[in-house]
Amino acid sequence: MAGNTIRKIIDRNVERHLVKEFLIENTKRAGFGKLDIKRTPQGTSVTIMAERPGLVIGRKGKIINELQRRLNEEFNIENPKLMVEEVENVSINAQIMAQKLASSLERGWYFRRAGHSTVSTIMQAGARGVLVTLNGKITGARHRTEKFISGHVKYCGETALQHMDRGYAVAIKKLGTIGCTVAIMRPGTRLPHEITVYGKGEVPEDENTEIIEVEGDESKPEAKGAKA
Repeated sequence: MAGNTIRKIIDRNVERHLVKEFLIENTKRAGFGKLDIKRTPQGTSVTIMAERPGLVIGRKGKIINELQRRLNEEFNIENPKLMVEEVENVSINAQIMAQKLASSLERGWYFRRAGHSTVSTIMQAGARGVLVTLNGKITGARHRTEKFISGHVKYCGETALQHMDRGYAVAIKKLGTIGCTVAIMRPGTRLPHEITVYGKGEVPEDENTEIIEVEGDESKPEAKGAKA
């Protein structure tokens, strides 16, 4: 019984990955940003976040209707309903920035210029941190890895899964392919170890603030901390 449940979970995740690859390939010009799949009593809601939603919808809905038809016929999705939303801030969307980085490399940008430019654009948009990784035949026949880092970055663990958005794209050049990975720590992220100490009566009215009273000399103000 447990084996069947695990198999269903694996199959569902593989299905989601295949659907994402299919939609990325067919919405490149629109600037694919994110995919959200939700199962509802009426079927499966598939929402695409795109830089230019009009290029996904097409004239009189021609493109989006064709994509929905193919999802229904080619994938094991129950009654798919395809919707499109516009990405509010393109510069902090990891998938879109990874695609723009790959496009820059394909157009002939030197990898250092492309990497530093991507990092600068993301940080200026308000991100707390960014990690850009290039893997492949960057400047020669041998495989190598180059990283560009700015701000606060988490590499692994629950904190990275919760606060880091990741995007991946491939640049195809004459020497070979280059994998472009962009990881962004979202603006306004508050990490678990970050606290603020307030004096007595200075705690802001915020339902997400946890107040910790510290026992000590009554002559000293109480220390109150806010945790994420």
